[in-house]
Amino acid sequence: MPHPAHFICSKDCKFFLATEVGGYIVSTVGEYWPDSKIREIFARSRGIKIAGIGDSWDAEYMEKIGFEEFGHGGYLYETMVFKSAKMPKNGCDSCAFKIESGKNIDLDRYKTGNEARKGHYDLCRKWARRK
Repeated sequence: MPHPAHFICSKDCKFFLATEVGGYIVSTVGEYWPDSKIREIFARSRGIKIAGIGDSWDAEYMEKIGFEEFGHGGYLYETMVFKSAKMPKNGCDSCAFKIESGKNIDLDRYKTGNEARKGHYDLCRKWARRK
């Protein structure tokens, strides 16, 4: 799919994969980089001072904080699996499927992009075999 398939703030993720296999959508998102106002709140709430403006502020934020985690434990990526449903003809032109409900049926989290990519395709293989 040409877009992230889960996570309400996925528009702020720099990494995403979404694949429909065997009646399931496997969705991976990561490298969550919220907009600057949210990053300011996160830094302040953590007692971290970020100097500069614009790109220099962003660079310092990345150095001191980095991408935001999914859950706890340093996980910067997550994959969820959902039942899929056919997309109505008047829906997204580039997608034939949508998530049937918001209830995920499988989940894994990763610390690196390489782990996330491998984990995404591992879950694709796992759920492609289910009927």
